[in-house]
Amino acid sequence: MYALVDGNNFYVSCERAFRPSLNGRPVVVLSNNDGCAVARSNEAKALGIAMGAPWFQIRHLEETAGLVGLSANFVLYGDMSDRVMSLAAGLGPTQEIYSIDESFIGMHGMRGDLVKRSHAVRARILQWTGIPCGIGIGATKTLAKLANHIAKTAERKPGSYPAELAQVCNLAALPAQDLDDVLRGTAVTEVWGVGRRIGAQLVEAGVCNVLDLVRMDPATVRRRWNVVLERTVRELQGMPCFPLDDAPGPKKQIACTRSFGNPVTDLQPLLQAVSEFATRAAEKLREQGSLAGQLLVFAHTSPFRPGPRFSRSLVVPLRRPTADTRELVTAAAKGARRIYEPGYQLSKAGVMLLDLQAGNVHQSELDLEDDGSSDRDRSRLMAAMDAVNDRYGQGTLHVGATGATQHTRDWGMKQERQTPRYTTRWEDIPIART
Repeated sequence: MYALVDGNNFYVSCERAFRPSLNGRPVVVLSNNDGCAVARSNEAKALGIAMGAPWFQIRHLEETAGLVGLSANFVLYGDMSDRVMSLAAGLGPTQEIYSIDESFIGMHGMRGDLVKRSHAVRARILQWTGIPCGIGIGATKTLAKLANHIAKTAERKPGSYPAELAQVCNLAALPAQDLDDVLRGTAVTEVWGVGRRIGAQLVEAGVCNVLDLVRMDPATVRRRWNVVLERTVRELQGMPCFPLDDAPGPKKQIACTRSFGNPVTDLQPLLQAVSEFATRAAEKLREQGSLAGQLLVFAHTSPFRPGPRFSRSLVVPLRRPTADTRELVTAAAKGARRIYEPGYQLSKAGVMLLDLQAGNVHQSELDLEDDGSSDRDRSRLMAAMDAVNDRYGQGTLHVGATGATQHTRDWGMKQERQTPRYTTRWEDIPIART
């Protein structure tokens, strides 16, 4: 048995947890550079605002409908996610954190009323973090995902499903006829893993709802479509095909890429940007205990902006595998200098760390003039830097190549509507007055 705990409109809910005045108002959270809507409150959805809607197309709703647009505050969302996930883990013995707002919980061998237990965990998450969530329970991960959709839809749209399925839905506990009715009333495109293209093909073939898909022969599905959809059908039929990944392995690549707030035309701001990206990637590298053997740096112009086009990347081999910020920043700057050409308005750049390996097992090259002591010293330096930045905030200690503070960089992201980092920065902690 599996459960899926999923925060409702997560980014918006994080903002509302610290600004109750936003409750009941249409709210959208915007992507990097305040480009488009990446999260919407139910009230914003009711206005017809689509996911990914460009801000300039919906901005007029500020005046006509009271819409509130906020810049993404990913530091806040990440910290709130950690808090929610730690509470969600109390639902069962194993956990797979699937995304920033979703967590699969293994409930194998658990006894008692799972719905009652789930309501208690949901209430605790809401009380301790202010984040509302939906919980779906099923015999497989796909069924749990489907149950979560039903739980959230039943709460958001009364009458769409039986009221008792709102907030927490356990498909495994439904009588057979009730289960068939629920599956029949759910579009096939709501199934986890059924994308737009496959969904259209299924509808064209007469498979319009989830019950139609459940009743299909898995072998036929595999022949006509693919093995992934076959496994999805088997999961819907109660046969687990996707195990819980409660101990994900280290990433094989680590990247940090961003769009610029303003076009970059000169070499110096490009060097500052890739140095910043290499710094962030190095932090992620050390966090998973790995070393990088190569570094890729790229930059390109916007495909939507008039003017000459430019897109170039370069892989820079490292002398030996490293997680040292200084070495990675040096390599990134070297690559940026080699790919840079004047005369272009660069809109985006990034750094990707490649050829990753475990930090405690790597083949060192023979260097008769190096006793390795400098690497050990820098390793301690990196650990100290990480500790300070964890304690006092990202970027408190940084290499000089990244330039001045984020607020004075002309290449930095536009975040004109960002709220404070309430939980991770001392000066942003809310003050309660009596």
